[in-house]
Formats: sequence, structure tokens, C-alpha cells
Amino acid sequence: MRKTVFYIIFLLSSLSLSAQQNSDVWLEGRMKGGFLMAHRSSMAHLAQQHALAGEFSYCIRPNSEKLWSAAYGNPFFGFTLFTGTVGNAAILGSYYGGYGFISFPFIEKGFYSLGGKVGIGLGYGTKPYDDEENIYNLAIGSHLNALICIGIESRFQFGHNMLSFNLDMTHFSNGATKVPNLGINVPYVSIGYSRRIKESKIAPIDRIYDLFNPNFEFGLIGIGSMKQVYPIGGKNYGVFSLNFVGRRYFNVKRGMEVSLDFISKQSTMDFHPDILKSQTDLIQLGGFVGYIIPLDKIHLVLGMGGYIRDKYRPDGPFYHRLGVRYRLDNGLNFNLTLKSHWAKADYVEYGVGYTFKR
Repeated sequence: MRKTVFYIIFLLSSLSLSAQQNSDVWLEGRMKGGFLMAHRSSMAHLAQQHALAGEFSYCIRPNSEKLWSAAYGNPFFGFTLFTGTVGNAAILGSYYGGYGFISFPFIEKGFYSLGGKVGIGLGYGTKPYDDEENIYNLAIGSHLNALICIGIESRFQFGHNMLSFNLDMTHFSNGATKVPNLGINVPYVSIGYSRRIKESKIAPIDRIYDLFNPNFEFGLIGIGSMKQVYPIGGKNYGVFSLNFVGRRYFNVKRGMEVSLDFISKQSTMDFHPDILKSQTDLIQLGGFVGYIIPLDKIHLVLGMGGYIRDKYRPDGPFYHRLGVRYRLDNGLNFNLTLKSHWAKADYVEYGVGYTFKR
């Protein structure tokens, strides 16, 4: 997981670095306050304090002629350092991390703008579950975790200064590579101050492009992963799936995909172990619908699916998918997504795919 998260940070950061020549550069400090969401009854004892955090960000806003950047209104990119608590310092400890992000402007009127932010990175927790010293932390079983931040940003710019008020959801999880892994979800409200340290000499471009082929494209994605299930300290199980995918891009800013997912999750062998199971019994068949946000060769994917065939239903009827794909012009694409059941991670999907007639 560590290498893959660093890969995501590299991809998001590389977009920013490639745009610095004709860009505004900002430094931002932010104070955040929130609370731990106890999304499982077994976590009710953890939500005892307010969550307090701080962030420092390096932000770049390109004035670019690149098709995807101009179409999105030249969004902010950058990298954020995070430090703070998540609602119970005694049991959950403190968290430190960093993530690459992109912030899309939805509305811009004079000095005011409203946008949405997505960030993915890596976080370190000081007090994971320990069967001798910290048995009450049922949320996180590892020091190292993925850090995901999704939020709404309201910005007021006055010359080289900017004041912002944000609402975001910050998530920590190890993708079920080590239990317990119910995950930590903290909604934060925050206030931030930014100072522009470099100003672009090129006027912003206001153009929308619409050059995508309106036809569906079809492909395959092969996925492999590992996950651990209870009891704590148990072994890791393999996960394998093959997804048959159809996609359509409506324009440069949005697309959709549907997929038929064949999933073999070996950990289901431990679900009601008194029942004899064959490999055929383990196969889950799912139907997925997702929304695609294309950013040049990096595509963000999020959506929801349902199990058409799931003999034992260990996790309920629905699943969700959030992550990134890196697409090459020759049809190859590399997949890194988190599959979950509502707020509980199932496993991280590491995959390689191919799009026919790309």
C-alpha cells in the first residue's frame, strides 16, 4: 500500500509541477475542528473529544492552454501536510500525513469562488490497535494508512491574499490489509489564509473543449489484492477479480462507466467455516456504475455497485469504489481503487486493464 499511495501523490504532484511555468503559486495555512463519526456501534466509545488539526499547503493554479485544465477553469493543485487529532487522543493518538490534491472551481464571481477538493495520500497514526497496550482502538490496526480528503471550499481573494472556509471529510484506512480496520472518518470545518508568492503573467483562459468520441468504449481490468479478516492477527487472503467495462465520455470534464465484476474473495472461506464451500461458491457477480473525472491521463473514478450473485453475503448487497486510473494512449491502464461497503473498507484493488480500439 505504501508504494501505491506514494505513486498517487507523485501523479497529482506531477500535474502541478508541469504547470508551474505559467502559474500562480500560493502558500496556505489552515486550522481545522471536527468530530469522529462512529459509523459502527462498536466505535461509540471512541467519540469522546473534538478533533483538532492543522494543515500547511503548497498550491499551484495554472493558466494553461492544455485541454483538460482550461475546461475545468484551471483548478488548484498542490500538496498538503496534515497534523492533528481525530477525536480521542488517548486511544486513537495523533495523526501525521501528507496528500496531493486537486481543487475544482464550481463558481467564480469576482473575488469569490466555490469549489470542490479531492486529496489522496499517506497518514501515520501513533496509537493503532495493540492486543497488550491498546485493545480499545477498534478503528485502525496499523500505523501506516491511506489518507483521503474530500471537501467543499469557499474562497475570498483580495489581491495577493485569500481567506477560505472549508468543510471536508478526512478518512484514514489501511484498506483491510490489517484488522481491525473499521476506518476513521472525521468531518472538519476549517478556516485558512493563503498568500500568493508568484503571479502568472498570462491571462486566464476561458474556453471549454468538447472533442471526445461520443461512442462507448469497452475493455477489461484484471485485479489482485490481499485482505485480512477477523480474528485479529489472522492470515491474509487473496482477492482476484475480472471486470468487463463499458465507458462513455460525454465531454472533456465528465464520463461514466458500467462494469460486470467477477470477484473471488478467498476470505469468504472463513465466513461460517462450518459450511463446506467450493471455489465456485465463492464467486461474486456484481454490477457497477461509476462517474469519471478525466484529468489528462489521470482519471478519478467513484461509484456504486450491487451484487447480482453473492451466495453467502458476508458484507451486504452493495459496494462502492473510489480511486484513480492512469491511462496510456495504447489502451493500457493502471488501476488503484478502494472497494468498500459504505464506510468500511473491503480491500484495495490493484489492477491492469486494456481498452480495445483505443
